[in-house]
Amino acid sequence: MNNKKIAISVGDVNGIGLQLILENHMEVSQICRPVYCINKDILSQAADLLNMDIPDNFRISNTKGELTIKPGKVSKKSGQYSYDSFKDAIEFARDNLADGICTMPIHKEAWNKAGIDYVGHTDMLRDIFSEDAIMMLGCDKMYVALYTEHIPLKKVIKKIKTQELVDFLLNLYKSLSLEDDENIAVLGLNPHAGDNGVLGNEEKYIIKAINKTNKALGKDIFVGPMVPDVAFIPAMREKYKYFVAMYHDQGLAPLKALYFDEGINVSLNLRILRTSVDHGTAFDIAYKPDNNLSSKSYINAIKYIVSRKD
Repeated sequence: MNNKKIAISVGDVNGIGLQLILENHMEVSQICRPVYCINKDILSQAADLLNMDIPDNFRISNTKGELTIKPGKVSKKSGQYSYDSFKDAIEFARDNLADGICTMPIHKEAWNKAGIDYVGHTDMLRDIFSEDAIMMLGCDKMYVALYTEHIPLKKVIKKIKTQELVDFLLNLYKSLSLEDDENIAVLGLNPHAGDNGVLGNEEKYIIKAINKTNKALGKDIFVGPMVPDVAFIPAMREKYKYFVAMYHDQGLAPLKALYFDEGINVSLNLRILRTSVDHGTAFDIAYKPDNNLSSKSYINAIKYIVSRKD
């Protein structure tokens, strides 16, 4: 077993998070030392609904809160509890009681019902630490870092600014441990990467950002802008492991088509390391018998923290 301690926030308890946690505890406890941000009452409810035993070595943080689990329901109380569980996990890591955080899926509507202003985990981390967290998703075969995240598509164009992109690329580079001579592919915004201005001129800002970043690094790390519709073909994925997408669906649609079960979400450029499963609460199958949940994303999220050098 690795000695790394990982604080695990339980996500929305009306979803599949607690099933994944209980089903995979024995494997996870062989990989690291987990502490689950939940209390005995809510944990017991979940175990009863799932007809599962709570392992003897199941360590909890006793996250405060009272609620009745309502499988598959959007709930103000479950939204608040998933937020409180995440806050406890953050405190563990900030107080050096954990080496990282792994988060189970939340439900954004439930957070909204609870009056929580954040869109999700990354926004909350960005605010708490006053640091420009970077959202990166993927698996060992391919990772996609998102330059813009949860904003309407019509607002993306206004975000394509050279210096802001330079700052993003520099922060991404320092957050990764690249192999020698490894490059990162940067996607264009427009179809055909603008075709030299025929289909849009945003690529000129991307080109300037790539050139300025490589100059600052003293080596050519970033390559592009790549034509988005061919960036993820097999030949490109043989050359590049890391990609920078200009907007959410540009990067995540191909990633999830290729590696849905394996992908994880990583928050980079922070004082603490946070990973998450790259899937939702799956309310439609939560607590249902024989739902055959895939644990690949969860286990990969744990392994990513364990594999990182201190």
